[in-house]
Amino acid sequence: DTSGTAKAVIDSLLTLAGDDKFDKENDINMLRDDESSLGFGVKEEDLNGHAFHTYTLTSADGSVEFELKHNVSGRRVYAEGTADAVMFLYRKLKEGNADSGRIYSMINVLEEGALE
Repeated sequence: DTSGTAKAVIDSLLTLAGDDKFDKENDINMLRDDESSLGFGVKEEDLNGHAFHTYTLTSADGSVEFELKHNVSGRRVYAEGTADAVMFLYRKLKEGNADSGRIYSMINVLEEGALE
């Protein structure tokens, strides 16, 4: 399954590019086996917890290529982000600012500068 982060980045890039031909189901190349992951630059100790993403935009004639990448090694950053999100929600409840039924995202946590 394609990560939520990858889907969000792709949506942003598609908006910028005005591309309506990109097919998220067929145009995303996911590497899920250890050998491919190692070849992509994942360290052996991070095989059980990593997120390496590379997005490539190529001009119609193939003469220009733009590449954007972000890599996460290990699970620590996810655990820390989860703890920050819990504290964000705790503060919302404590302050009485939590809207009943409202769904918050990590974007809300980031916008409020709630990362420790």
